[in-house]
Amino acid sequence: MKITFLGGTETVTGSKYLLESGSSRILVDCGLFQGYKWLRRRNWQPLPLDIDKLDAVVLTHAHLDHSGYIPVLYHKAYRRPVYCHHATRALCGILLPDSGHIQEEDAQYYARHKLSRHERPQPLYDHATAERSLELFEPVDFGQSFTVGDITMHLQGAGHILGAGSLIVEAEGKRVGFSGDVGRPNDMLMKPPEPLPDLDLLLLESTYGSRRHDTADPFEQLAHIVNTTAQQGGRLLIPSFAVGRAQALLHMLATLIKEGRVPKLPVYLDSPMAISVSDIYCQYSSQHRLSREQCRHMCDVATYTRHVEDSKALADVNYPHIIIAGSGMATGGRILHHFKRLLPDHRTTVLFTGYQAGGTRGAKMLAGADSVKIHGQWIPVKGRVEVIHGLSGHGDYVDIQHWLERSHLARHAAIRLVHGEPESLEAMHDHLRRTTRFHVEVAVYRSILTL
Repeated sequence: MKITFLGGTETVTGSKYLLESGSSRILVDCGLFQGYKWLRRRNWQPLPLDIDKLDAVVLTHAHLDHSGYIPVLYHKAYRRPVYCHHATRALCGILLPDSGHIQEEDAQYYARHKLSRHERPQPLYDHATAERSLELFEPVDFGQSFTVGDITMHLQGAGHILGAGSLIVEAEGKRVGFSGDVGRPNDMLMKPPEPLPDLDLLLLESTYGSRRHDTADPFEQLAHIVNTTAQQGGRLLIPSFAVGRAQALLHMLATLIKEGRVPKLPVYLDSPMAISVSDIYCQYSSQHRLSREQCRHMCDVATYTRHVEDSKALADVNYPHIIIAGSGMATGGRILHHFKRLLPDHRTTVLFTGYQAGGTRGAKMLAGADSVKIHGQWIPVKGRVEVIHGLSGHGDYVDIQHWLERSHLARHAAIRLVHGEPESLEAMHDHLRRTTRFHVEVAVYRSILTL
């Protein structure tokens, strides 16, 4: 068995791992590179594999850094199965077409305003291609065994978001685990990750390899920020991922308003994608911790602005209010238009609620940037920039260590660290080497590992 690391190595984006047995080839995850421009350029480079010989793709979950390259494969004539959990299929049915739509809009905007070096800038893929690629998806249940050639595998729950799983692969007398993104034991929404079986090799994420989660109460933090912004007569802008994070924020705001801890400000969910995802969370209630009543309150707390005209109309709302919009790292989406309008106002508060990858606007703003470039313009940042760290869907390095301890890994198991920035990878490597007896190394981009 051979594994080639084609993404998700030395970075937290672009997850792709090519697994080859004697007669079969599968691609585990198929994600977009995001963040730094030099990383995003990889999306346009030819994938170093023969797509015609690829037997299947298996997704650990729906986030675009794990699924967003599927339409590119489809455009390049890939027509074989894409296996994933049912909830992942439902979420990709929203995320992938939306990704194509945003790319089309961005290309049109850059062409109209002549902001590109290309005369006719093109999207990586469009909405229609993303829609057609969904025909390839073949959903499976957690624990359901499925086979591709001589490779047998199954997904088991990993927490993190709806449908997220760790993939367990068996071939040629070896058993390999792909952790995917691993959730937290006490996540606000999701159930804890299931313990792993014994493995010869584990590809383990390390997003929080150098950090512990903030132990402060996120409800208290959010209440303070909402109250302070309201007292100043300002607006609270919350860039948010559509899957998981937006639902957690809605649940928190509904709880705080119900308990009288914050005023009943208008809340606008300015993200058609997050609106649809919230419905899916209610549909798959067995996969998370919220009751049906809590799901209903989560959905009822906000006014939905599905259409562009509704989003633009928010510019006429002059009293304190809250806008939740994509994207979570401010790399695109409707939040940018609200930024352009409101960042120069000192009464504005921007609240980031999760990890900001290097090179993103979110990372730059948290680092204290006094201006950010949006659609070719430098926009001054006059408002406050805040962050709540405790909402991440990733387990930190101690959570991961405890998950490994609860699992059934033998001492001989090897671990290759993936899906982390260099600092996190190094810290996670040192921590696991110090606290466990596993053989731990850091995976390198385009390296090949033979079992």
